[in-house]
Amino acid sequence: MANRLFQSIIYQTKEAIDRTIGVIDETQTVIACSDLGRIGEIMPVQPVSTDAFAKGNYTYKPFGTANSAEYVVFVEGNDSQAENYAAILAVSLTNIKQFYDEKFDRSNFIKNLILDNILSGDVYLKARELHLTNDVSRVVILVRVTSNNEVSVFDVMQNLFPDKNKDFVVSINESDIAIVKETGSVKETKDLEKLARSIVDTLSGEFYINAVVSIGTIVDSIKDLARSFKEAQIALEVGKVFDTEKSIVSYDNLGIARLIYQLPTTLCETFLREVFKRGSIESLDQETLFTIQKFFENNLNVSETSRKLFVHRNTLVYRLEKIKKLTGLDLREFDHAIVFKIALMVKKYLTSKPIKY
Repeated sequence: MANRLFQSIIYQTKEAIDRTIGVIDETQTVIACSDLGRIGEIMPVQPVSTDAFAKGNYTYKPFGTANSAEYVVFVEGNDSQAENYAAILAVSLTNIKQFYDEKFDRSNFIKNLILDNILSGDVYLKARELHLTNDVSRVVILVRVTSNNEVSVFDVMQNLFPDKNKDFVVSINESDIAIVKETGSVKETKDLEKLARSIVDTLSGEFYINAVVSIGTIVDSIKDLARSFKEAQIALEVGKVFDTEKSIVSYDNLGIARLIYQLPTTLCETFLREVFKRGSIESLDQETLFTIQKFFENNLNVSETSRKLFVHRNTLVYRLEKIKKLTGLDLREFDHAIVFKIALMVKKYLTSKPIKY
């Protein structure tokens, strides 16, 4: 596509520049030229910088959109006029190539799409221009790097997802990388969690990088990718509050934590005041809170909890009675236990100073 783009510019310019002009790609092949018969010809030119230079009967000016020159423009002649022509052509071709890439680049489109920077009415039109299938199942996986590193996680992700026709790796900011993956027949969250596990294991095992991976829901239309991305963001934030030890968080499995995260903080504060009428939750020491946590983990089973805590059954009963006196809630009763569990999660939520998306 760049060849046709450059040839169009060269063709429009040749009347103004009464000299042979053209463009060489990185394989030293002429890909555009005012003399059509020279297209495909090999011109052995090896630029060492982006500065203009003369060789033989031509002046050359390297240019490109990357750190290194991808192309070289050449103009017939070794005089200052040839150098000026080459400089002007290099600027023009660089700008037109950059504009074209921004307009038609798939990854750029996907990034703007998930960040909700494209009007919904334009999504299908632009997707059609880029030959992207609209009605294919896709999901957004968000990778957040939590440790300092010298390795480019973006490059690692691109190597893990090499199929650029189906999967897209997008850099969101310094710590977050989004992967838009075509799921095909995969519809189960557990299968996506296996993929997320492989990402975490690769980063930690091969590159010593700590990361948390979140998964949005699978969507069947390309215009819904922004929603899947927002869900992955929410999953990261909710996981940071309620599941700090987990490195993989799925939006589908957030459960009641997702509900609490969406509540107004004023409502949460009112709820805590109503639950702990007798005394503040801060009156419970760390040992008591640890006991409560284990009691919940063992499904309110006194005998099993005491065994896991290596304490006598009566000792645990005494601690539960103490909690009842302090809070008015008997954790051995299912309804009271549910209220207390939710209250602890609400307290965590308020302490975390949640970020809303």
